[in-house]
Amino acid sequence: MADEISPLFSLPEDCIANIISFTSPKDACRATAVSLGFKSAAESDAVWDRFLPPDYKEVVSGSNSPVTCSTKKEFYFSLCESPLLVDGGKMSFRLSRSTGKKCYMLCAREVEIAWIHTPMHWTWTSLPESRFAEVAELLSVCWLEIRGTLRSQMLSPKTNYSAYLVFKLSENHYGLHCSSKASVKVVKESTTKTEGDINTVYIVPPTNRRVKFRCRRPRLLPLRNAEGRVPFSRTDGWLEIELGEFFIDEGDEFDVQIQLCETEHLNWKKGLIVEGIEVRPKE
Repeated sequence: MADEISPLFSLPEDCIANIISFTSPKDACRATAVSLGFKSAAESDAVWDRFLPPDYKEVVSGSNSPVTCSTKKEFYFSLCESPLLVDGGKMSFRLSRSTGKKCYMLCAREVEIAWIHTPMHWTWTSLPESRFAEVAELLSVCWLEIRGTLRSQMLSPKTNYSAYLVFKLSENHYGLHCSSKASVKVVKESTTKTEGDINTVYIVPPTNRRVKFRCRRPRLLPLRNAEGRVPFSRTDGWLEIELGEFFIDEGDEFDVQIQLCETEHLNWKKGLIVEGIEVRPKE
């Protein structure tokens, strides 16, 4: 008996496109391999418009860099691969490639950094590899405190998010091997604060602690029995460390307060280069 052809293949293209639009960007890409009819439907603007955030036009209109694409699919992946500077360059915006959820990064200028206005402690500099006009470089502090705040309405609902510090280390950095405390807090009203977990993080991983000995070159000294989150390399050449996570439900309205601080060891520190704080869907 000959193989029966699925009734799905006899549906009009717009019906197939409507069905695919209820899946995911990843599924839509897979559907292009099913047949020529599925390929046409899966690549249609009707499908990829559903994968874009409802307010994407408003968000993109706040960028000075126009996005010119011939199809919605091309536009979607452009937003995934090339972050847009929005709000006068204070933030960058992109989409999660697999889900279409919104991701934002606050630039260092929009982050509260203790002693940032004291030139002997911090300085502003430009790096060609940064998406922002300026980054903050630590010159010398013993009290390290970095805070960022985002409104939940900016992000995608029904989504678990993680917050990350995005940074580099200068060649002559020191004092950053001590553990720091990181947290994400949800503030739903001016007097109501939901405390998040306090996480132990290391800007410089314990196994990469640099110790200088007189008349000897710096070497790596493993630090035993250390527990905490450590940085990972990003595809854009920077480092990131996860500070905490939070969930946004449909209709939620609150401030997300993100913090990293080292105020216990109080040793002198140098060489932390802060690009910003990024919030993106948790993988």
